[in-house]
Amino acid sequence: MKSSTNQIFNERFKHLDTTCINFATIFKVNAGLRKSNPDAYTPMLISIGPYHKKNSQLGSMEKYKLLYLRRFLKRKNGLDVESCITEIDKLKYEALKCYGDNLDSDIVDKFSEMLLLDGCFVVEFIRECWEDEEKENNIIKLEWMKYQVCRDMVLLENQLPFFVLVRLYRMTSHPTEENLLYMVRQTLLDTFPKAKFIPKSEIQFITERFDHLLDVVHMFCRPSGKKVDQNMNASTQNQCCNISFCGNSLQLSTEIHPHLKFWQCYHIPTARELFDAGVSFLKIGSVEENDEDKASLFDITFEKGLMKIPCFAIDDNMETFMRNMIAFEQHTSKELYPYFSNYAHLMTQLIGSHRDVNFLRQNKIILKGMGDDKEVASIFKKLSDGVVITDFYYIKECSKLIQHCEKPWSQMKASLKHNYFQSPWAGASTVAAITLLVLTTIQTVLAFTSYVNK
Repeated sequence: MKSSTNQIFNERFKHLDTTCINFATIFKVNAGLRKSNPDAYTPMLISIGPYHKKNSQLGSMEKYKLLYLRRFLKRKNGLDVESCITEIDKLKYEALKCYGDNLDSDIVDKFSEMLLLDGCFVVEFIRECWEDEEKENNIIKLEWMKYQVCRDMVLLENQLPFFVLVRLYRMTSHPTEENLLYMVRQTLLDTFPKAKFIPKSEIQFITERFDHLLDVVHMFCRPSGKKVDQNMNASTQNQCCNISFCGNSLQLSTEIHPHLKFWQCYHIPTARELFDAGVSFLKIGSVEENDEDKASLFDITFEKGLMKIPCFAIDDNMETFMRNMIAFEQHTSKELYPYFSNYAHLMTQLIGSHRDVNFLRQNKIILKGMGDDKEVASIFKKLSDGVVITDFYYIKECSKLIQHCEKPWSQMKASLKHNYFQSPWAGASTVAAITLLVLTTIQTVLAFTSYVNK
């Protein structure tokens, strides 16, 4: 029995190595992130890659994959399915290493065919959006379908290795065709989440290797280099301050232990509490299409009592986009800064309830869109579930924010509002009591003066 057990495990050990761990770039989202909204990580229209290949509800898009494959083959004389699969076979084993979960044997057997079909769909769909052909020549004509495809293309579990897409693109590209990154930017520019992508002029200087489309979009969303350098330098400094605000103990630590969850070592007041302490809020940027005034989501600043926050719209895909960006940052071993995870944590702190959402709407920071204030507050409350933060992009801004709240007048103002002006009735009662006290004092002074003058 003992020998049999050893034999079984020796057989399992035989082909075991760390390749799938060291090289994996495309993951199934872990349970900690998934539990609060599983649908945000699941494709609704099309399966790309192996993880959702067996989802029968997505089968209707297979005919579209074939249509795009046929268009792909027509781009170059002499190109056929066999020659394409022969080319893809050269990438097969490197591509298999990119997936963090074991794949079923039947999927592995037809892996090259899947890479060709799904890869051609992605490349040709991007080309179609870029070329902006007449609708009668488009394979996907309906706007809702295009929007849904874009949504599914940036799910972490719905990715192909980017080097496969690059190979397919180069197999059929012509000398005057635009860079693939340019076309990806154009396709997704105004889809997620109505905020600014880096300028097209900066793309030509990018030389990094991308894991997949989600990695590319993450790069598009990066804030300006100057601000990145300033904030990252600030986040490496070892400083800590503790203050008391409205009876709560607040702690600011710029050196966060990697095994501690962010909420365990950092907290800032909500938007309403900050306003009560004398902080003013100003929306910056715009969400209008093709508007040069768009701002990066991450351009949140605080200076001299004024907090500037880029405005954003809550739509059907905003939560899905944010969650998958956060999931990518949490799963990848690639060296990149977790902007989305940091942003989500900051907004989770600012939005403590529907009252904070209403306040930010009044300041035109959260624009009218789907859901009432309670629904929006619930989205942000759960956005950071299961997320671990090791560096904080907003450490410099929050340091100044906490120092502002630490000032005696700010604390006194906040305490007065917290204890005596929580509601219009409470405020009216407080004002009435103060007025009565003042009038009583005046009456006493006048009575005493009259008595002295007799």
